[in-house]
Amino acid sequence: MSESFPRLSARTRRFTLGVPRGFTISPDGSRVVFLRTKSGTDPVTCLWELDTDTHVERLVVDPRTLHPDEENLPPEERARRERSREAAGGVVAYATDTAVTRACFALSGTLYVADLASGRAHRLETPGPVIDPRLSPDGRLVAYVTGGALRVQDLGSREDRALAEPESETVTYGLAEFIAAEEMDRMRGYWWSPSGDALLVERADEAPVRVWHIADPANPDRTPAAQRYPAAGTPNAVTELFVLGLDGSRVAVPFDEEYLVTAAWDSHALSVVTMTRDQRTMRLSSVDPATGASTLVREDTDPAWVDIVTGVPAHLDDGSLVWVANGEGGHRLFVGDRAVTPPTLQVRAVLDVDHDSVLFSASGDPTEIQLWTWDGHSLLPVSTQSGVFSGRMAGGVGVLTEQSLDAEGVSTTVVRRDGMAVPIPSFAERPGLDLRVSIGRAGRRELATAVVLPSWHEQGSGKLPVLMDPYGGPHAQRVLNRRGAFLESQWFAEQGFAVIVADGRGTPGRGTAWERAVLNDLATPALEDQIDALQGVAEQYPDDLDLTRVAIRGWSFGGFLAALAVLRRPDVFHAAVAGAPVTDWRLYDTCYTERYLGHPDEQPDVYEKSSLSADAAKLERPLLLVHGLADDNVVAAHTLRLSSALLAAGRQHSVLPLSGVTHMTPQEVVAENLLLLQVDFLKKALG
Repeated sequence: MSESFPRLSARTRRFTLGVPRGFTISPDGSRVVFLRTKSGTDPVTCLWELDTDTHVERLVVDPRTLHPDEENLPPEERARRERSREAAGGVVAYATDTAVTRACFALSGTLYVADLASGRAHRLETPGPVIDPRLSPDGRLVAYVTGGALRVQDLGSREDRALAEPESETVTYGLAEFIAAEEMDRMRGYWWSPSGDALLVERADEAPVRVWHIADPANPDRTPAAQRYPAAGTPNAVTELFVLGLDGSRVAVPFDEEYLVTAAWDSHALSVVTMTRDQRTMRLSSVDPATGASTLVREDTDPAWVDIVTGVPAHLDDGSLVWVANGEGGHRLFVGDRAVTPPTLQVRAVLDVDHDSVLFSASGDPTEIQLWTWDGHSLLPVSTQSGVFSGRMAGGVGVLTEQSLDAEGVSTTVVRRDGMAVPIPSFAERPGLDLRVSIGRAGRRELATAVVLPSWHEQGSGKLPVLMDPYGGPHAQRVLNRRGAFLESQWFAEQGFAVIVADGRGTPGRGTAWERAVLNDLATPALEDQIDALQGVAEQYPDDLDLTRVAIRGWSFGGFLAALAVLRRPDVFHAAVAGAPVTDWRLYDTCYTERYLGHPDEQPDVYEKSSLSADAAKLERPLLLVHGLADDNVVAAHTLRLSSALLAAGRQHSVLPLSGVTHMTPQEVVAENLLLLQVDFLKKALG
């Protein structure tokens, strides 16, 4: 008997195991290094290399042969994986030298360096568990963080020394602080100079950040874990930058802004990007590494907020700056001072700069993410089919990943200079679902909407109960032209629901005005748009949707939206499952929350309007609250406080606490049974 979808989805980490990822192309384009597990159910990630001339793949590092203890991860590494939503084990991250001849990585806190030609991996002795190792550009040295100290080891002599050591237990050197990792997509805290004789290093001091305690009620003998969490309106970690020379020199790089967004160090400049706390001003500065003096290169401002885009700053061979900024209502690619993309093409990320060419992802239609290049003279489409694409580019060679509604999984292809395509196989499991997804527009605002019907349902044969399945929050999407986005939705549909997935205002891909419609109100536009989508789809499928039985489910912001729906619009929504919901925005982090709602001391009414506890007495529909008690992102206090308010108001509801579970819910049994329990609850709630 084949496995059920919930069990297979849990075992495969939602069908991500076995998919190639983490690509690095050698400068001459002859080799591609990447990560992949050996099967779709194997959680141990290996390091591989593809010869683009012979098309031969080679296993470089199999962690099982190195005998790591995968359960013995340093706390900093566990936190890093939680921030990056990393569900697998093994070699989940690596770094190479410029020539891509060596790779370094950490396994259970142990430092390894692998020779990519021979495949031999050497274990290096370190004074403590290793976090985020990175090779110098010439491959002679490896830097890493241990115990909050940034250290460098010479791979020839094995001399190991600290370049910076923490002055107190709240200080770290070389690590991205919580806000950078969780909200800015910056997972690193140091950068090698191109010559390999110095590093730009972040010093983060969490002393000002308030201490919260994450308890484990299922094990009362365990001491609650102390965590410094920068909740909205409270102090952030203090971040500083220093240029640390291998000769022992230390040069401060001062900046006045609250947030260190990112940095880059190439042959043209040492670049630092900072942002004010209100996120309305972003500054790109060029730094003199010898003195630490900064020169302002450009300043971007916005009355709502300035967007952070990954992959910039970068430079072409002639030194021209590559940047992304808002202009004429769109996210546009700039080369030098010139916008080279139209405002109708929404740039998502800069993926690579190869000499004089820029590879970037962008959307014309918000349900598509396509690849484009700017070759110094013109824009050229790289992907031409409908779908969601990403990629890398170096040495005239490209790596393209493709997802669509027409094919299962992720397809990866290496495109050589001569145009020949070389596939990199995926070992991912097949979900075994017959997808029946229609993507279109619905409602007054023409919302990007997916309608997912049971494979066995004949249109017009009878009305189905409806399940809204949104995320619904800003800067994230559910409705994309790829099968993987709708696997869980299709499984819910097979249980007898017509499932609707809709992206409302605030979601990316439709321009800056659309995204900024949620400014100062995370509740009203999100809820209005789900109702708008529901009514629009009902007009399109008048004989298939039963609007007297409408449920809604979601996780994180989607959980907030699900609870919001039954609290404020019980006339439309008849049951909800709210997983890890943000119920009080004062309890969520500074960077995300203040971007949309401002400072709570300055706009308390805005926070009240977007939070849920004041609505507790309105509950008249079945509500299931689900929360991991070990969640350090949306802490369990959100659910517990809402539950207390509901109890005080005499409103019946259900709470499912998940002992030892974080925001990711990676445990197989938990992930499997959560799906089954949700279906059972919704069927009973809707009758």
